[in-house]
Amino acid sequence: MGLFSTTVSAIRKGLARTREAVGSGFRSLLMGRALDDELISEIEQRLIAADVGVAATTSIIKNLRQAYKDKEIVRGEDTLEFLKQQLIGRWEETDRSLAVAQTKPTVILVAGINGSGKTTSVAKITKSLKEQGRTVLLAAADTYRAAATEQLEIWSNRLDVQIVKGEAGSDPAAVVFDACDAAIARHVDALVIDTAGRLHTQDNLMRQLTKIRDVVAKKIPGAPHEVLLVLDATAGQNAITQAKVFAKAINVTGIFLAKLDGTAKGGIVVAIQDVLGIPVKLIGVGETLDDVEAFDPTSFMQAMFEA
Repeated sequence: MGLFSTTVSAIRKGLARTREAVGSGFRSLLMGRALDDELISEIEQRLIAADVGVAATTSIIKNLRQAYKDKEIVRGEDTLEFLKQQLIGRWEETDRSLAVAQTKPTVILVAGINGSGKTTSVAKITKSLKEQGRTVLLAAADTYRAAATEQLEIWSNRLDVQIVKGEAGSDPAAVVFDACDAAIARHVDALVIDTAGRLHTQDNLMRQLTKIRDVVAKKIPGAPHEVLLVLDATAGQNAITQAKVFAKAINVTGIFLAKLDGTAKGGIVVAIQDVLGIPVKLIGVGETLDDVEAFDPTSFMQAMFEA
């Protein structure tokens, strides 16, 4: 069983703004109209506005024009289901669950820029691990900001999990070194590492992230088992630019797409799939620690296109 559930009602609630812009928007655009070249152009504009990306939009519109030419679709309202199925079909069947090491501890390295919701996402993951009966150790590897360590410490107290931290300004790789030793000595199931909120344009900080990854790999064979990049859904296409740089530095294995409840452009998940090829594994659909869901393309698109 996966660590996270996929609850359609929770996804629907979290995608309220996107659903209003995309689902309701398309419905009002299409209902009562005959499909023609003008309407297809309007659909194209709506897809771009929803941040689904150029690649997906181009492919979908090409297929829609062909379906229109072949008279498979005549009415505007029939286009809704076509669009939904086209978007769902862009994903291959794959395992989107978080990795679990054969020998504990499982090491989950979490990265992202400041303001992406990274530390809160770490807390959400930790809570879910605990609810599965797993023991967790947190590593406060964001030593550049004292407030970051304090925030993680607050979460560790609330969630009743242990934490390894260092002095403000200390070498984050040294903190991770100590955390790996502690995780092994204490026989914990999972070590979750919160790294500094790096701007993807800061080369020295990106190198530090690579150093952290290398330290983990030397201390624990096969680790990190999961490298999650937290992206802010409200950042739109900028999030993809960030992800490209992070992926070069640390071999990202999955995306945690946070703050979906705060954007009308939830279609960014499609662009992430097309441009990056990195699986979106988790989505943040609200502010509480329970507002995290496993990403499932079918459930997501159904929620996005509902009335």
